[in-house]
Order: sequence, then C-alpha cells, then structure tokens
Amino acid sequence: MVNLASLWQYLALQAPLHSAMSTDALNLTQLGLTAYTLPALPYAYDALEPHISAQIMELHHSKHHQAYVTNLNAALQAHVTAVAAGDVAAQIALQQTIKFNGGGHINHSLFWKNLAPPGSKETRPEAAVGLVKAIEATWGSLEEFKRAFGASLLGIQGSGWGWLVKEGGNGGGLRIVTTKDQDPVVGGDVPVFGVDMWEHAYYLQYLNGKAAYVENIWKVINWATAGERFGGVVEEKNEL
Repeated sequence: MVNLASLWQYLALQAPLHSAMSTDALNLTQLGLTAYTLPALPYAYDALEPHISAQIMELHHSKHHQAYVTNLNAALQAHVTAVAAGDVAAQIALQQTIKFNGGGHINHSLFWKNLAPPGSKETRPEAAVGLVKAIEATWGSLEEFKRAFGASLLGIQGSGWGWLVKEGGNGGGLRIVTTKDQDPVVGGDVPVFGVDMWEHAYYLQYLNGKAAYVENIWKVINWATAGERFGGVVEEKNEL
C-alpha cells in the first residue's frame, strides 16, 4: 500500500532529491514508493445488476481504471527521470498527467468501495445511522438530500464526479461538491461517497439517460462504508 501523502511530499521536494541522488539511482523504489496496481473489486462484475451491468463494470474496472494506473506509473517514473536530469520543464509538463491519472486512480478506488450488491445490508441507510442523522440535520430529510445530490450530478457539464464530503473545518459539516474530469477531493475535506458521472460509467446500459442512472445508483450505494468514512473509522483519502 502506498501513502499518497508521501507521493505529494516527494513532488514538493524535487530539488533536494535531485541534489542528493544520481540519475541512475533515482527511482520510485529508492524513494520508498512502489508502482500502483489495480485494486480487486470486493464483489463480482455482475453483483450490481440490474442497476449497473456486468459489461459496464468489467470495462470500467479492467480497462478504464487499469489505464489510469498504467499511465500514472509511467508518468511518475518519467517524473523521477526528469528530477534526476534537472529538467524542470519536463517536470512541469508531467504535472497534469500525474494529476489526471492519479485522480482517476484515487476516485475509482474509492468508487468501487462506495458500491454494494442491491438488497444487501450494506445498501440500507440503517447501516449508517450517524451519517443519516447528519444528512437529515443538514438537508431536512434523506429524500431531500438525494434530490439535491441528484441535481448536482445532473448539473455536471461534461465529465466529472459528484461527492458528499465531510468538511475538514467548520465543525466537520456535510456538503455536496462536484469535481471536473478526474480531479479528486482535496484539502481537508473527506469524501464520504462519490458518484462517477463519466459516460463510461453508465452509457452502455443507460445510453443518454443520465437521470435513470442517478436514480438507480442509490440501490447500490454502500451506506455501511459511507458511514465508516463519515465516522473516521477508515482513512481512505490518501491510502490506496
């Protein structure tokens, strides 16, 4: 398991690393980092049917997520090489690639754990009593929250994600945020759960019916995991 905080720390310490290590020695292993790998799903590809098809899940996980992992590893190694060579322009040029693919890896790794087979105990709001109470205190009711969250998802222009986050400040309140493309939740906010609104997450099954996808996603939301994130039981923001 790799701590992403150490990765960002490495990126911030480029100049000292360049002065301390030779081009031949400088690599991910020397920095205590290992290549990222595609995480296994905690359920079968067909486990979320009929709400998310096995075909979507297999392509989404084994192709799309794998591509983010592969491209992230390649970009990180290229960045290490650029640091060793003192090539600041190359380091700068790689930042967007690292951000995009690193964000894709973070977001999808969280997303798979956001979901659970329909009808399972994890998909019942009763599995997250504390979280549901906080939602009701903020939005008035769980249904009002779902409507607000759905409106935010459907309001995303192009590709992106919708998130319920626990604020790092202001007493740790809840709010709905959206991120563009593969941008992850950053700062002190903790993602409680997120929904992927890229077309590859739904198009093969729902075509252009995004509203139906948004409605049905609630049948497979893993409230148990969401409740644990809200309660601080798990710290998945920086750990993959």
